[in-house]
Amino acid sequence: MPVIDEMVCFSLYSAARATTQAYRTLLAPWGLTYPQYLVLAILWNEGEQTIGSLGEMMQLDSGTLSPLVRRLEQSGYVTKARNAADERVVTVQLTDEGQALRAEVAPIRAQIAELAGIRDDAHRRRLIAELQELTALLQNSTH
Repeated sequence: MPVIDEMVCFSLYSAARATTQAYRTLLAPWGLTYPQYLVLAILWNEGEQTIGSLGEMMQLDSGTLSPLVRRLEQSGYVTKARNAADERVVTVQLTDEGQALRAEVAPIRAQIAELAGIRDDAHRRRLIAELQELTALLQNSTH
């Protein structure tokens, strides 16, 4: 067995790439990328957000997030507006089209879980907890 196959980092990298590719394939009919889907998922579940709060949730800087949101805006799924009290703050909210898209792409999450062999909610929660713990440990070690 190659040494790389024994490395946790490579397994995480491979899993992340495979996940992104699976989402890319399933989201293609809507012209959405995986990161765009994640922005929409946040807005569907959390409501209107600032660019800053979206960046925190997605762990992306505004330089990466802004073009992504701009493409969603050009597709008609979201609108952006500057806060009247503080023009530096940009809020993002779903359009009616963006809200309606939720029902169309909702089955994708379950499809991905099935493709990944995630059998039930308990399995999903365990996997998420382990990955979140790993993420937190690694983030804390670099600060």
